Amino acid sequence: MGTTQLDSVPEPKYWHLKTVLSDALDSEFAVGEILPNERELAARFGVARATLRQALEQLELEGRLQRRRGVGTTVAPPRVGVAVGDYTHTWTESGDDTWACVDSVEAVPPAAVVRLLDTDPDAAVHQVRRTRVSQGQPLAAELLYVPAASVPGLAAIDTPSGLARARAVLRELGRLKLEGREQSVELGSARADDAKELDRLPGAPVLVVTTRYVAENRTAAVAVATYRADTCRLTFGDSLGDANSVELLAG
Repeated sequence: MGTTQLDSVPEPKYWHLKTVLSDALDSEFAVGEILPNERELAARFGVARATLRQALEQLELEGRLQRRRGVGTTVAPPRVGVAVGDYTHTWTESGDDTWACVDSVEAVPPAAVVRLLDTDPDAAVHQVRRTRVSQGQPLAAELLYVPAASVPGLAAIDTPSGLARARAVLRELGRLKLEGREQSVELGSARADDAKELDRLPGAPVLVVTTRYVAENRTAAVAVATYRADTCRLTFGDSLGDANSVELLAG
């Protein structure tokens, strides 16, 4: 990795350093290779460690680097394309690159979800936790909020929580005929529980996809999915089933 003179650069030093480091990642490092430590990199480029950290954080945000527990900072592989906008939807678990149930509890959802569900602020709903894995790599963690009215056939004798309950909720939800959905995406930071499931550090950059499912002219469910911003490239299909799609690149 070469050196460069940063003192006369008009743009912020960390931003120019990010560009220099990005070029070096393309020419000098292989996917999965560990970068030199911060002290060595800062000395090599003649910058303060704070400046270096800003550059590294930006590269992590853009998906070029990964911070791995017990390993250090490594060169990230290309992002995995993840389809989140197919109109045809199934709640069942099947094969790779799909959602897998983890558990289910009854709980009062956050205020933002309550507004989307248009339910009583104190009303508990079914909260199903799912994870999404592709080729053995964790991609996303999701909380799916389902009002009792959306699953009226759910038997009272079913287990009140856990994996079996989660599958029962999704089985009943699958009986509804979805009429449409609304989705929004925003950049966020991984919370402790999501970070653990995604094998990331708390505070790592993530993409939060919020989906409101509509059936029978009302909100049937709301999903809040947290995707790894460093490894995922989200693709959205047209809501009418058109073959065209739009790619949203993290970073």
